[in-house]
Amino acid sequence: MWEILFVKNKKDKIVKISHSQNDTINWLLRGDISIRWQVMRDLLDSPKQEWQTVQARLPDEGWCQQILKYRNASGRWTPRLYGKKWISTTYSLVLLRRMGLPPHYPAAVESCRLFLDEALWHDGGINISVSLNRSETCVTGFVLALLSWFRVEDPRCERIVEFLLNEQMKDGGWNCMRCQGAVHSSFHTTINVLEGLREYAATGGKYTAVTLEAEARAREFFMQHRLYRSHRTGEVANPAFTRFSFPPRWHHDVLRTLDYFQACKAPYDERFEDPVGLIRKKQTRNGRWLLQNRHPGQTYFEMEKTGEESRWNTLRALRVLKWWDHIKQNDEQSDTIK
Repeated sequence: MWEILFVKNKKDKIVKISHSQNDTINWLLRGDISIRWQVMRDLLDSPKQEWQTVQARLPDEGWCQQILKYRNASGRWTPRLYGKKWISTTYSLVLLRRMGLPPHYPAAVESCRLFLDEALWHDGGINISVSLNRSETCVTGFVLALLSWFRVEDPRCERIVEFLLNEQMKDGGWNCMRCQGAVHSSFHTTINVLEGLREYAATGGKYTAVTLEAEARAREFFMQHRLYRSHRTGEVANPAFTRFSFPPRWHHDVLRTLDYFQACKAPYDERFEDPVGLIRKKQTRNGRWLLQNRHPGQTYFEMEKTGEESRWNTLRALRVLKWWDHIKQNDEQSDTIK
């Protein structure tokens, strides 16, 4: 039987943490600082000043520091903004954002401006291709997330938002192959754009209200598919959607997209039972999650090994379950009152 520990969070509310989960939290805290500050913020409800103090150390410690060392004097990691996977300027910045490199960090802001100066296409999207004569929707979603997270102040950012809003499809999502006749949204493209819109909305830009509406429509697209199933047959649309990777790169999987839903504090919906149930099934006996998948490509260093316990997946799964248990409990209490 698990021992139950009682601790107080910052609002002096008593919360229960099992002995097993307490061990897992301590294990997470022994990981890289990019994981540690998120554990403090998302799982322990530490005071904002405390986790921000830890977050501020990211440029000088751990994995973030290692990635930043590969940035050259021109503000790039590779000659092309979008070159080799996964060491290009684009994917280096995307990973730094996921790790939580602080907003306004000067080097990141400088590098992000390269997209506006060199890759902003006439249609308002981002084109970093040497062969395509059009903007790429997934990459445009990446770039909006980067510009917004690092708080790059430039009126051209609004053009990127306009492009993405215009690209939204009838079923609520996005597909980078829309220009070639695609009529059904892509899971991959949709989550890349949603994360960009989410970061943009957090800045309070002039299109915030419109982007919130666009997000709601896209979330419904995912809900109709239970995040990983065919809306026609109910079968798993792609087995890769059920395998959790970090970093996810441009790929959708259930854990990545549920982490988006918790980030935007999505309300209770019984259709979450299926994908959340998948998260629970993946938990190991000692309360952790494995790194199930790794997307092939070059990296500067290895953070975790496929098939072994993953702090990144465990952190994200625990905060998803924390959000889900909270909204489900509130829904049950609401039904009781009714």
